[in-house]
Amino acid sequence: MIAQVTLTVSESKRLIARGVAALDIVRDRMRRGIVMVSTGTTNAYILEELLGERFDKRTYVTGRITPAGRVLDWPSANRPDAVFRDGKLAPDLDRYSAVRVMEPGDIFIKGANALNYERGIAGIWVGGEGGGTIGNTLGYIITRKLTLLVPVGLEKCVPYPIEAASQAISQEVETLGPVVSLFPVHGRIFTEIEALRTLAGVEAIPCGAGGIAGAEGSVSLLLRGDGEAVRKAMAVIDAIRGEPPFYPG
Repeated sequence: MIAQVTLTVSESKRLIARGVAALDIVRDRMRRGIVMVSTGTTNAYILEELLGERFDKRTYVTGRITPAGRVLDWPSANRPDAVFRDGKLAPDLDRYSAVRVMEPGDIFIKGANALNYERGIAGIWVGGEGGGTIGNTLGYIITRKLTLLVPVGLEKCVPYPIEAASQAISQEVETLGPVVSLFPVHGRIFTEIEALRTLAGVEAIPCGAGGIAGAEGSVSLLLRGDGEAVRKAMAVIDAIRGEPPFYPG
């Protein structure tokens, strides 16, 4: 059986968040271990799903991409870093101290700004001192054998090798205005495709992108599987239909 659906950006974020929360490795480490959810728009949805409650997601975002010249109504204070130890928030840990005590298999969740899906490579914009979150934690993630889980919507797919784009940005040439660095990473990529596989056991095939009237940045997917799986996937999608925009103003 097949079916076709279109997901808005916010619907995709909610779907990915529910998929992450349902992952066996996440459920296991939420029972026993450490799960670090770094700040970000998609990660704010993930934090809501792990907490089982809604909050002002603007308070769990640091860097953000917005229309040029637009002034946003944004809270002045952020939530503290969310580090779960055995399923409970550990207020004594943040993203930087957590990686020093996390054990092999513990999970560090970090979103991305660019994606080469077929190559399994994500790109993270870096503007913070010392390389930002990823620059200051990746060494620990690698040496301590942590799982780097990268939840990212298919809207972030770019038709250019991320490593080549990173090199182009890093050229020592004159710049006109600020230019943010791009950090290529390998991790466990988790998109709408993986979310639907996790939640419904269905194959999701990207077959279109974009739209108007609120569907800008949307992704269209062909769902394929046995009847039970496709119907389950449609029920999963129906449950996130109408998810409000992250910033509706």
